Amino acid sequence: MLSQVASCKPRGLVITGDLARLTGQVGDYENLRKLLTPVAEEQPIYLAMGNHDDRANFARVFDNPAGDKQAVKDKHVMVVGAGSVRFLILDSCMKTNETPGLLGKAQRAWLENYLKSADDTPVILFVHHSFRDEDGDLLDAPRLFDLIVPVKKVKAIVYGHSHEYAYSRFERIHLINLPSTAYTFGKDQPIGWVEARLTAKSGEFILHATGANTQIDGQTTTLRWR
Repeated sequence: MLSQVASCKPRGLVITGDLARLTGQVGDYENLRKLLTPVAEEQPIYLAMGNHDDRANFARVFDNPAGDKQAVKDKHVMVVGAGSVRFLILDSCMKTNETPGLLGKAQRAWLENYLKSADDTPVILFVHHSFRDEDGDLLDAPRLFDLIVPVKKVKAIVYGHSHEYAYSRFERIHLINLPSTAYTFGKDQPIGWVEARLTAKSGEFILHATGANTQIDGQTTTLRWR
């Protein structure tokens, strides 16, 4: 899969969490770093925290991660300039190897202040946890939406966690659910990755399905920002 990613010559790569298999051991991150080397030598890779990640162990291996790290206590938050758009890499890991996610008050306060002070460059949020109304999803999702819906520069949220590939909207904010890169919970779902071609007005998203449901490989979805 990573050789396929490298062959597309991306300007950067974002992984939306669950960088480790279960409990975020140092060896998991050492192995990940080796796997990512062919891409990382050419382009930056931006990494988010998921519920199977351990921030302390991650930091032991990735001691200088790509992106502009933000001062948010006990959270791994990054700001990334991505041409005509800006990425905000958020941290929804509440506790390692427990399913629910939480941004928390401090991170939400940082986000609110950042969005108030930033220019009007379109913003795409990246976070691990999904937005269904389940106990294992992002528990403070309603507070996040209360915060971002009035801020027109926020155009989309990209996330994972559910092992599903899907597109939806909430109050004209696009919600982009990335497929799993490892395994699925249903035969109708693909394993793979998504190539994004972004402008200030829209995004084109191309699915590269490498396993499970490969019949939708190459499916392209174009989204216009609000």
